[in-house]
Parts: sequence; C-alpha cells; structure tokens
Amino acid sequence: MKKLFVLFVFVGLLAFPLSVQAAQGDYPKAEVFGGYQFLRLGGSGGINTNGWNASLTGNFNKSLGVTADFGGAYKTVNVGGVNVSTKLYTYTGGPVVNLNSGGKVNLFVHALFGGAHASGSAAYGGSSGSASINGFTMMFGGGVDAKVNSAIAVRVIQADWAYFRFNGASDSHNVRISTGIVFRF
Repeated sequence: MKKLFVLFVFVGLLAFPLSVQAAQGDYPKAEVFGGYQFLRLGGSGGINTNGWNASLTGNFNKSLGVTADFGGAYKTVNVGGVNVSTKLYTYTGGPVVNLNSGGKVNLFVHALFGGAHASGSAAYGGSSGSASINGFTMMFGGGVDAKVNSAIAVRVIQADWAYFRFNGASDSHNVRISTGIVFRF
C-alpha cells in the first residue's frame, strides 16, 4: 500500500510537464500555512503524537512551486514507571505540484526531504536526564485547500507518509495528518 502511494506521488510529480498550460492565470505567488498536526509513529503498536505544522510555499507558476515545511510533535510516555517527555521536530523542503490552484479547491502533491531532531527527557526521584539525536526524514503526500477568498484558504487535510532514519535505524510506518489556515499572497 505504501509503495503504491509513493508511486502515485512520484508519477504526479513526473507528469507535471504534461500539465503546464501556456496561460498562467491568477495564482498565489506565495502561501504561508500554519496549523495542527497529528503524527502516528511506528504503525500498529506505535504512539500517537500531537503538535504543529507550518510551511512556506513559493509558486513559480500556476502548477509548480517549492515548499519549506516544519513540524513539531510531542508526547509524554511512561517507561517503567518513569514519565519521559518526547519531542520530534522536522524540517523538510521540496517540490509541490498544484493541480487546480486557480479554482475554489486546490489539490496538491509534494515530496519533502530534510532532517529530524528527536529528544527525550525524564526525571525520577532526585535525578533527571535527557538525550537527543538528529536524523534524516522524507515525506510524500498531498492535500486539499479550500479557498475562502483571494487571501485565505483552509487546509482541509494534508496527509503524508513519513520515513525517519536515525543512526542506521529506520522507521517507515509513520503517517502525518495536518489541518489549518493558509495565507495566500
């Protein structure tokens, strides 16, 4: 299923040159998104996290742009009777293909590549400790924006498959769902 989804995203990105039209029409030159994110880490038996998602997109034309995406996910888990506060930050970027940026509803797909920073801290009794690690991440997905007016849209949903790699260990059973507000310029 994941391979089919990744294939769909890549075919969408590769098919872009066939969809470019000569008339560019009215489209936002830049978009700023901010909102809520739900991140499921590790598939079944994994953990659910909550946090934020923000992105900045520059559109080259009606159909193609580039996105810088940032996210933060948080969860406190109990490990052997000790509460461990975890944080996961992602910073990625890559191409975005808009499938209908001039209409009331814009569908988009993107491929994002970058880094991740995970950290955890715990306190037990009179002592405390913390650890952090940096790694690689990539996200493939897309979403739906509903235009409110020329300056504002609602990101109804953004869904991404996320891959993380830290010190040789990888996890590809992750899903991120986001929603929020898009400011269009």
